[in-house]
Amino acid sequence: MKALLNTLFVTNPHSYLALEGGNVLVKHEEEIVGRVPLQNLEQIVTFGYAGASPRLMYACTERNIAISFHSRNGKLLARVIGESRGNVVLRKSQYRLSDDEQASCLIARNIITGKIFNQRWVLERVTRDHALRIDVPLFKKISKELAEAVQLSQQTTDLEILRGVEGQAASRYNSLFNQMILQQKEHFTFNGRSRRPPLDNVNAMLSFAYTLLGNDVAAALEAVGIDAYVGFLHRDRPGRASLALDMMEELRSIYADRFVLTLINKKIITKADFVTKENSAVLMTDDARKKFIASWQERKTTKIEHPYLKEKISWGLVPYTQALLLARFIRGDLDQYPPFLWK
Repeated sequence: MKALLNTLFVTNPHSYLALEGGNVLVKHEEEIVGRVPLQNLEQIVTFGYAGASPRLMYACTERNIAISFHSRNGKLLARVIGESRGNVVLRKSQYRLSDDEQASCLIARNIITGKIFNQRWVLERVTRDHALRIDVPLFKKISKELAEAVQLSQQTTDLEILRGVEGQAASRYNSLFNQMILQQKEHFTFNGRSRRPPLDNVNAMLSFAYTLLGNDVAAALEAVGIDAYVGFLHRDRPGRASLALDMMEELRSIYADRFVLTLINKKIITKADFVTKENSAVLMTDDARKKFIASWQERKTTKIEHPYLKEKISWGLVPYTQALLLARFIRGDLDQYPPFLWK
């Protein structure tokens, strides 16, 4: 099993990254504010525009340390990775499957089955734990609809129909998201997804969580030798990590959504942690991003039992484990890709 290695997050948008010896230097206005040994890192994630030295980027590619550059609100701008560690046979098999829409649908429908299954159990968990604070009959009604959508997704052999099933299920799940916000409701309200830019506090947090999850999934795919840019549900588009977006789907609700709800309901993040720009974009402050990331990293150390492998692993290793299972399916070692089904 792969050890849970470290990620260096740089949240100050004015920080510049450089290399000295075997260390990453984090500089702010020529002052060194941080120093981290390269050998301790698996990836570097930076939010801002100051950039990194070519020498550091070269050293990272030599050591297979991915560097991703993001805007302040989390949009991926660029990603630098080293030489592929996957064998050519695995990737050629992946490309053949991706080129075949029917074969792609057989993989994608398991991913979407996992996504809808997990959304349903998020609702069931809230119904169990907070029955006095939500509309239980409505939660039960939509839970039943999601159970039916799981069955429908498993029978689908057409990608467009599958996308329709997924979209309808997502709409029903999202219609209850605001009820799952139990605290600070005067400042945290969800009326639907807004992106590029996020227009409220909840969407700012969701976008940031999805960015972090996407980085973890993309790194996991590359680590096992799969091309993160060639997907099955999300088709090819220049610059888009389509397979990482695919693999995120089954983890969004249980990994990112529940995490955001926890930060709100436990008042770890509050109204004071946001700023609104002139274009109505809502961003988290630098201090808020630090709190968010610290809690995210802590969450990744929590132990769970993997539902397919029946082994205890940390949440942080779930993306890597799913990437391994997908690689085994592509190689022909498994009859189908087993999604992560949480309860």
